Amino acid sequence: MAKINFGGTEEEVITSEEFTLEKAKEVLKDEIIVILGYGVQGPAQALNLKDNGFKVIIGQLEGDHYWNKAVADGFVPGETLFPLKEAAKQGTIIKELLSDAGQVATWPLIKECLNQGDALYFSHGFSIVYKEQTGVIPPDNVDVIMVAPKGSGTNVRRNFLDGSGINSSFAVYQDYTGRAKERTLALGIAIGSGYLFPTTFEKEVHSDLTGERGVLMGCLAGIMEAQYNLLRKHGHSPSEAFNETVEELTQSLIRLVAENGMDWMFSNCSTTAQRGALDWAPRFRDAVVPLFDELYERVVSGVETKRVIEANSAPDYLEKLQKELDVIKNSEMWQAGAAVRSLRPENR
Repeated sequence: MAKINFGGTEEEVITSEEFTLEKAKEVLKDEIIVILGYGVQGPAQALNLKDNGFKVIIGQLEGDHYWNKAVADGFVPGETLFPLKEAAKQGTIIKELLSDAGQVATWPLIKECLNQGDALYFSHGFSIVYKEQTGVIPPDNVDVIMVAPKGSGTNVRRNFLDGSGINSSFAVYQDYTGRAKERTLALGIAIGSGYLFPTTFEKEVHSDLTGERGVLMGCLAGIMEAQYNLLRKHGHSPSEAFNETVEELTQSLIRLVAENGMDWMFSNCSTTAQRGALDWAPRFRDAVVPLFDELYERVVSGVETKRVIEANSAPDYLEKLQKELDVIKNSEMWQAGAAVRSLRPENR
């Protein structure tokens, strides 16, 4: 492991130079990798493994949309694509990449398929950490491991194809074979991780649920909407309000942050922008601290997971979800966004 200084705290990370793809292939040479779920993370991890030379079997509900997507991506029914239980029976490494609600619903079925010495792999700590709610309690005679890419399945695949890889955390919850860590690192490299950093199942799910509801998605969507509505209220056009709220952030400024950090982005903006950002950032930070405190407490206590399981398990969930997403899609702000995107050179 390489030791890297993160803001004054030294942490250990594993890179693909230290744990090579060739080493991963050696570690996994006798394993049969089964991926359950071809929804969000499933396609990316499966295709990355396949492109890296690993044989992968997909388990999915037969004939549904995701089954057909797997077929379109080159997986063959009866050879590399099977119904969930039939697939799980074949694996020595079972990758649980179904949705969290899907893992809850199918766990009794999958548990029957686990054999002594198998590895049960997750990309999220949800089912294990909140086992009182999910009922997902693995048997004692299997490894329970995790590789959690820090990005959506779309970007796991995109970053693999462009050669950059995506950062992933890893953890071992249960080491029955004595090989759990080695298996975990090999799988992390095999799916194309840029580098791997250690965590625990608990830390991963607490940070992940907080991040999704906070800066990464919920908070970001909320503050964008608030600024857009403010500008519109004061007579700014939809185009101007959207460009000043979203387009400049996503197409310019965030790229500067990604390249060299927030301070570098500030230093490459006008002095007027610098001064305003430096003055107002602490005020926004302090304003949202109570919300983040409440959010983190709800995550740790299991309130948020209870909400997820109940909502996502409802028979009409997908119908209700689509209605919520349509409200966003059809709002003036995101209709303006569609118009702005259509004017980008690559879309004209």
